Amino acid sequence: MCGRTACTLAPDDVSRACSYKDKQGKRKCPQWRDGDNQKYQPSYNKTPQSTSPVLLSLKHFQKDADSSERVIAAMRWGLIPSWFNEAEPSKMQYSTNNCRSDTMTEKVLYKAPLFKGKRCVVLADGFYEWQRQNGEKQPYYIYFPQIKAEKDGLCWDGWRLLTMAGLFDCWEAPNGELLYSYTIITVDSSKSMNWIHDRMPAILDTDEAIQKWLDFAEVPTQEALKLIYPIENVTCHPVSPIVNNSRNNVPECISPIILNQKKEPTLSASGKKMLEWLQNKSPKKEESGIFKSSPKLSKFATSPKKTSASLMHQWLKKDDDAPSPKRPKK
Repeated sequence: MCGRTACTLAPDDVSRACSYKDKQGKRKCPQWRDGDNQKYQPSYNKTPQSTSPVLLSLKHFQKDADSSERVIAAMRWGLIPSWFNEAEPSKMQYSTNNCRSDTMTEKVLYKAPLFKGKRCVVLADGFYEWQRQNGEKQPYYIYFPQIKAEKDGLCWDGWRLLTMAGLFDCWEAPNGELLYSYTIITVDSSKSMNWIHDRMPAILDTDEAIQKWLDFAEVPTQEALKLIYPIENVTCHPVSPIVNNSRNNVPECISPIILNQKKEPTLSASGKKMLEWLQNKSPKKEESGIFKSSPKLSKFATSPKKTSASLMHQWLKKDDDAPSPKRPKK
């Protein structure tokens, strides 16, 4: 399953982090759909029903566009199908935050968007999962190993975003307002992750995989489904139970901790990379009006005494229950 994520980049940085090469080999950054950069709020602790950045083919919005061109949209987490006939999305009786890869070709909720080519890539810094052990739940933060990228013009050299395969749909409210929403596809966990949980998101590990998943006009459904499988190229570290409370939107949510030890932590290579990122590459809030409207994030961004890096150091030197998935009503 996947029930919590973190996505902390400013809108412009999300665009830069998603740069890709078009059919002519030119590197470009996908633009936000009109106004959607204002709907997205960066957060260390995103929950279902919140809004996240989603990558999809521009052709979904511009019929004359090449299906290989990409755009970023802000969408609600938790798919609301186009045929939903209630007045409010909150009246949805089923949890649609995740959809299982082994049944999505059969279930009415998902097979229509799937076979209509409504494929998307959900963007996040990483996601959280809880390991059950001895009656307790320990949260872990899971993300791509961070490898220094070569700079080439528009190429992003910051944090590599996790790219999760998803499906989306568009529901029209009684007042005519359109709501775009998505679900994250899940698969059996890979060997590197099954000790934490038996399910994980279907992660697209290469730009070629992302291109094929998004290009619904050129890549048929059955071929695209071959991209949906567990991958080993992820890493993780334990984090504080502070993330269990969805109201906690602070850097400590992603900070590494040491379990059952009192000595100073020794970070893995990826852990050190994340610490370096928080120290040197954290988003410049003054460049993005979005952060100013998020008091919990801007609290740490504007105070020189409480930067993400200093909070990280404080947390590492320090010598509620996890969310339960919403079950369908029977």
